Amino acid sequence: MNATLTAVALSLVSAVAYASAAVAQARLAGRSEPGAGVFRMLGRAAWWSAVALNAGGALLHVAALKYGPLTLVQPLGALTLVAAVPLGARAAGRRVTGTEWHGTILTLLGLGALLLTAGGTAPHETLSLGEALAVGAATMAVVAGLSRRGTRPGLRHAAASGITSGVASALTQTLTVAVTDHTGPLFSWRLVTVALLVSAFAMGGLLLAQTAYQGGLGAPLAVVTLANPIAAAVIGLALLGERLQGGTIALIPALLGSAAAIRGVVLLSRAQGETMSLADRARTEPAPSAQSRVVIGSPRTRDDRLVLSPEPRGTRVGGL
Repeated sequence: MNATLTAVALSLVSAVAYASAAVAQARLAGRSEPGAGVFRMLGRAAWWSAVALNAGGALLHVAALKYGPLTLVQPLGALTLVAAVPLGARAAGRRVTGTEWHGTILTLLGLGALLLTAGGTAPHETLSLGEALAVGAATMAVVAGLSRRGTRPGLRHAAASGITSGVASALTQTLTVAVTDHTGPLFSWRLVTVALLVSAFAMGGLLLAQTAYQGGLGAPLAVVTLANPIAAAVIGLALLGERLQGGTIALIPALLGSAAAIRGVVLLSRAQGETMSLADRARTEPAPSAQSRVVIGSPRTRDDRLVLSPEPRGTRVGGL
């Protein structure tokens, strides 16, 4: 198996692991009481299963970065949304909606076009210490600008989260290639600096995403999913010597594929946000109390009774 197929296979399994973790976390949240603390979650096997799936997905993603360029591996992260569609529908006991099918098809077609144009060689170039520091400083400046007070903070925080996560992946690739290629000492100022930047940006991306999702899931999720590969691709093309296969002509299918994938991600994110809203509403709304049958009777006959407020029928919302 060549490097490209290895990177694609690892990315696919990583996406399935991330999607499975997301579904497990959603189901756990649905079974938990509102306001349940983190320590209560620690005692549940489902929570640890989600943690293990997230960790496995992260390790597989790091391995994929060893075998594939950023322009190939990072866009495949959108497959997490695709994989979450059937897994989430099955867990909720519902059918896949038309919007989800539409988004899935567009995302797969777009990613397929990007795969045809992405560079097919394993990464060999890494960021120097100066380049890593410059990338870190530029990222901090962009995040500071996006984190300022103003309108639509959710989308700005989502963009900042996607950018920091994409930069963290680019720096992770430098760290992985440098360590596994044995071209230099394992402990150097460059690798230590890159490792610290990876930790800072990964944690920052997580915190920014958490704040971005407070106002809703749909639009912020789409922005995070799209900003991540864009930031990583900019670093790969500008600093790591990555190129599109086919030269300038490859820009046409790459742009068309990007447009299709973007539209698909937006549709999937919107559907995901609607599903989460229904689930939250079903979880927070009080259950209807059993209503008694109200009978207005006539003193003359029992058969003349007028029945009001019939017995309520249960409504299934989001499969919960």
